[in-house]
Order: sequence, then structure tokens, then C-alpha cells
Amino acid sequence: MQSFEDRQQFAITLCKEAGETALSYFRDRSNLAVDQKGAQDWVSEADRNVELLIRERLADAWPEDGIYGEEHDPTPGTSGFDWVIDPIDGTTNFVNGIPSWTIVLAGVVDGRTEVGVIHDPNIMETYAALRGTGAYLNEVRMQVASGTPLASGTVAVGYSNRVEATNVIPVIADLIDSGAMYHRNASGALSIAYVAAGRLLGYMEEHMNAWDCLAGQLMVEEAGGGVETQDANAMILNGGRVVVGTPDVFDALVDIADRAWNG
Repeated sequence: MQSFEDRQQFAITLCKEAGETALSYFRDRSNLAVDQKGAQDWVSEADRNVELLIRERLADAWPEDGIYGEEHDPTPGTSGFDWVIDPIDGTTNFVNGIPSWTIVLAGVVDGRTEVGVIHDPNIMETYAALRGTGAYLNEVRMQVASGTPLASGTVAVGYSNRVEATNVIPVIADLIDSGAMYHRNASGALSIAYVAAGRLLGYMEEHMNAWDCLAGQLMVEEAGGGVETQDANAMILNGGRVVVGTPDVFDALVDIADRAWNG
């Protein structure tokens, strides 16, 4: 198995640098230029400029790698290794002064995510995973929660403006009927990382883009959780459904998603 440890370590350092840049914008939001891309879909100059920073650093260090990000056109590569960037996941929180947003970077080879980093600069938490070696939070190994049924835990539910907004209602209803609590913090990547860290039992969203989910899905898998099988390259092109969870609740969450979104 080829090792990508050098790229992972580079990604961790880069996400921390990008986090500092994002924080400088966050602390000066009165001068932040913000545009609306669609319903409940915002982009700021911080998103664009942080992505440009990440792209520049990646291009300098790994010039043959491909780069795909939320805010700028893709840069195809020749190495077979593709980087997938969300410069600020949780832009709505960011522009409203809520410190719940994160920097996300994933590395993909042959349709499979090999490297994932999610950095929360607000509280200096760095989640990182390298396929086959585990997932870590600030260098402490993560493990999903164990032995907690739905009725005793919390599941995060994402909202997507790419599908009918009301489609989330039956999911929340099913979770309530099961006795679970539901949670939404407007950063899907951070919520998925919380599943890997044992803070949430699962995460569900009808449609996510690759830059929001690939890094976190790898973390959950490496932390012992359940993840729906997907081709990462297909996710880069089209996005798709995301369901992750602990072994105790994963099948139940898939059943809930099937009832709500495959009817």
C-alpha cells in the first residue's frame, strides 16, 4: 500500500496556516465582502482568498497533483492524486460571527479518499486521518461512540439547498420517534468529525458536495464507524447522499434515509 504520510503532514500544516488567515477575516467581519450564491448559500472574500492560499501552497509543493475546490475552477493533475478543498465550511456561521466553521482538505486517489484533515481554528482542534492508520484529534486517536443506542444519543442532520428543503422533515421526525436528539451546527464537515470523535452518534444529509464530506467520512471509517460506500471521484463530480454513524446506529440511520429520500 502506498503511503501518503508526507501529504497528510503537509495538509495538517497547511490547514493550520489557512485557519489563521481565515481567523483574521473572522475578527474583522465589519469589513468582509459577502455575496449570496443561492438560497441559504453564502460566499465571502474570506472563502475565496483562503482557497487561493491553499491552492498556491499545494501547487508549489505538489505541482502534478489535481486540485478541486468549492470557490474556484478545478485544476486537473497528472500524478493521480487529487486535493479537494473547502476553504471555510460553515460560511453562514462565519459571516454571522458564530465560531463554528472549519478548514477542510481531502486527498483522493483512484476514487478513494486517502487523506483527510479538518481544522477548527476557533478552538485549535485538528482532526486528521490517513487511510489504514487511524484517525486523530490533536494527535490523540479517535474512536466512535460505543454501546449508545439512538434513544440515548444525538444525530446531526444536514440541510441542503440542492434538494427540496422539506425533505429533511421526515428524517427529523423519525429521529424524534426513535427517542434520539437531533443537532445542526451548519458545518457538515465539523459534524462528521464529531462523529469520529465520539461526540455525535451519526450524521445524515441528502446531498453534500465532496469538499464538505470526503475528509470526515474517512475519519469516521478510520475511527471504527459506518460509512456508505461511495466513489470519491463521482462525489467530486456530482455530490451525493451522506450517512455516517457508529456501528450501533448506522443501519438504523440508513433505513431512515432510505424511507425519507428514496421514496
